[in-house]
Amino acid sequence: MATNYLDTGDTGRAVSAESDGALFAGIFGAEKYVLENGSQLKAEVQSNNIVKISDGDAVMYGRHVRIPANDSALVTINNGHSGTNRIDLIVFRYTKDSTGKETVDLVVIQGEDSTGTATAPTAVDGNILTGAMQSDFPLYSVELNGINIVKVNPLFNVIGNISKLKEELTELNSNLSKANTVLENRKPIFIDSTAQGTVNWDTNNFLKSGVTYAFIVIVSSNISSESYKQEIACALNNVNIGNNGNYYKLVSNFAGKCSKGDKLHITSYKNGGTWTLFATRAIFIPIS
Repeated sequence: MATNYLDTGDTGRAVSAESDGALFAGIFGAEKYVLENGSQLKAEVQSNNIVKISDGDAVMYGRHVRIPANDSALVTINNGHSGTNRIDLIVFRYTKDSTGKETVDLVVIQGEDSTGTATAPTAVDGNILTGAMQSDFPLYSVELNGINIVKVNPLFNVIGNISKLKEELTELNSNLSKANTVLENRKPIFIDSTAQGTVNWDTNNFLKSGVTYAFIVIVSSNISSESYKQEIACALNNVNIGNNGNYYKLVSNFAGKCSKGDKLHITSYKNGGTWTLFATRAIFIPIS
């Protein structure tokens, strides 16, 4: 069993491609990405047979692939045929030979001609981290109609650098904080009372300053016998906003708008009997 697990220190042995690949995969993710460098492998159609791929960097399962700055590569697309459609793939192809030598080249995987809707050919998705000898990174699909290239579609994701990701996370956290503040300010306020017959609420005790609220007051009230009747009324700042009555069991709803400092007053009248239920709930919902 090995006793020295140090990989990038002075161990007396060279750091292997597998070690670098594992490190980069841990940083960038064990997938295939284009980095935010240079021209980001931009594709330009030069003719019906040539597509130019500009400079940029990519990572394939931790392997760093690069077309140097101010450089480019020309990819040849075989001729299409009149009356047919075809889709080709431009890929970075990783290969590892029997000696362990690794290479990545730009390769075109040619699709099949079709008189109808063309389908893209299949790329090889080998996992280099687990020892695959071949793996393709699809960069572009190239659509041909007859002899003409009609569209080049990017197939890759661009991953931001750590500095940009930090900026985006900072902005995201700021937006989340603002959203949480908004949500907190929009949270409904519930006020309950079991006082019988009369309820007085001073909103100074529970509403926030500078906020307008929509409110609903719900009064559930029963008296001891259906021989009697009752009436429930609600007033806002001593101005009546509604009445409900003429039965021994009632659920009364009153609604309006208010702000901190307003007074709500619930009153009742019954022509006999006793209260067997008198429960009041008010819900205040911030609206501005």
